[in-house]
Amino acid sequence: MLLNRNFFKSDSQISYLGTGELGGKATGLEFINSILTEEVKEKEFTDFQVNIPKMIVVRTDIFDSFMSTNNLWEIALSDSMDDRIALAFQKAELPFEILGDLRLIVSEIKRPLAIRSSSLLEDSMHEPFAGIYGTKMTPNNQLNIDDRFRKLVEAIKYVYASTFFKSAKNYIIATKHKTENEKMAVIIQEVVGELYEDKFYPEISGVARSYNFYSTDGVNPEDGVVNLALGLGKTIVDGGISWAYTPSYPKKDPPFKSMGDMLKQTQLSFWSVNMGKPSEYDPINESEYLIEDHILEAKKDGTLKKIVSTYDSQSDRVWMGQGGDGPKIVTFAPILHTSEIPLNELIKRLMIACEKALNAPVEIEFAITLSSNIIEKPHRFGFLQVRPMVVSAEEIDISESEMTAENVIISSNKVLGNGNINRVKDIVFVKSKDFDPKNTHTIAKEIEAINRKLVSQNRQYLLIGFGRWGTTDPWAGIPVDWSHISGAKVIVEATMENMIHEMSQASHFFHNVTSFQVCYFSIPFAGKYKINWAKFDDFEVIEETKYIKHVLSNEPLKIKADGRSGKGIISL
Repeated sequence: MLLNRNFFKSDSQISYLGTGELGGKATGLEFINSILTEEVKEKEFTDFQVNIPKMIVVRTDIFDSFMSTNNLWEIALSDSMDDRIALAFQKAELPFEILGDLRLIVSEIKRPLAIRSSSLLEDSMHEPFAGIYGTKMTPNNQLNIDDRFRKLVEAIKYVYASTFFKSAKNYIIATKHKTENEKMAVIIQEVVGELYEDKFYPEISGVARSYNFYSTDGVNPEDGVVNLALGLGKTIVDGGISWAYTPSYPKKDPPFKSMGDMLKQTQLSFWSVNMGKPSEYDPINESEYLIEDHILEAKKDGTLKKIVSTYDSQSDRVWMGQGGDGPKIVTFAPILHTSEIPLNELIKRLMIACEKALNAPVEIEFAITLSSNIIEKPHRFGFLQVRPMVVSAEEIDISESEMTAENVIISSNKVLGNGNINRVKDIVFVKSKDFDPKNTHTIAKEIEAINRKLVSQNRQYLLIGFGRWGTTDPWAGIPVDWSHISGAKVIVEATMENMIHEMSQASHFFHNVTSFQVCYFSIPFAGKYKINWAKFDDFEVIEETKYIKHVLSNEPLKIKADGRSGKGIISL
């Protein structure tokens, strides 16, 4: 449907500006929009309104015109810093022919907007570019239409500029593509959520995968995994703490070692769109209009009722709901342990429909608002994204004797991936001696420099570090993005006594891991299997920095991963 005033009052969910291509993300949403109508009937889930939030796609011909008219290609393809590129794009002018349509959008939509990337390469199966490009949310609540219009224009320019940021360029080097061939469409979409004084957010955001690479305790990988969080989905896609469960067993808690561990591993903060006092003007900051609060702020909004449990120290037990004075744990038990809100059944139904449509395992992203009166207003399930997942079908068998053989340098029974890798000789690892989480930002920079050298030489490598890779919390692991380690073919995530976190797989980072078929080893601190650090002394040292060492094996390492059992070995 072409954009006009009728679109905002119609049942259509998608409209278009321009005549070029839609990009991967928009194409996926356009495709799944028809699937939702055909496969998920309203009578199946009467408590929910299920749809794609209304969106307008600015096609790639607008991007082409913007780039050429403003002579931006030279700085875009240069080695300039991200902020210089972003500022150059902010000074440029959008094509005149879409300005009237953009004013129409902000005059008709009176709720926050998400301006999202949809490049030609985004969300492909083997090179998904997940989380590489920008998304910017605007409150869209200024009284003056001119102000709302200006904020929308700035956000579109930011997404365009992100096509050429350093992380995107580093990522694309690891693929067969070239930055100059990339084109960007933009999705302008209403944000799913509700207004709570000066904040706007959904009660629940989620990522669901129909295949779980970290299945445990007799759960089959095909049972999938769902991660849920309070507030905007930034918590999940950035690798923050969320609640993970298996759709086939929604009442089964993650494998916490103790109540204390459960309290440490709960979500403590959430993201929302800032609807109050304007933040400092910063158009080249992706989070310019976002705020992060402690979850107790959500109690004032009444949004914890259906998603938390309460710890009772006297009985050393966790009780469903927010009653009592004990610490709150974001478990979603009031939903997952009862049949009052059939959310889990809806998620399972959607994953089946998407798998059928794409003929592959899938990952979906969604956001939910809950209603106190479903007769007058049903719960809202906003379907935000769908991507195919890569799952290898190769059968790999690893015996217990192989796991403990003399020539093994690393073994684990928590491995993501499947197959044999026999061409890696380079090893890059974080030195364990005197490792301190306070240094993780510096460690990330050192790794990025080594990665750049190895990628330029087309040399894939084994990467070993501590805590979560790809986290935004430097105290939980090493805060790299995918472009910093794009040459790694095998990644090892070890824990230390002072850094023990449940391994995350609900982020853009992990979607890139699976799509590039990178093997991912997790080594629990108190687990049965270890890293044999003594063997690393036998390798040739290529480079050593303050925190990182790059060594070379004379012969390719022998790497095996069995995706069915989760076992994996790296041996000489």
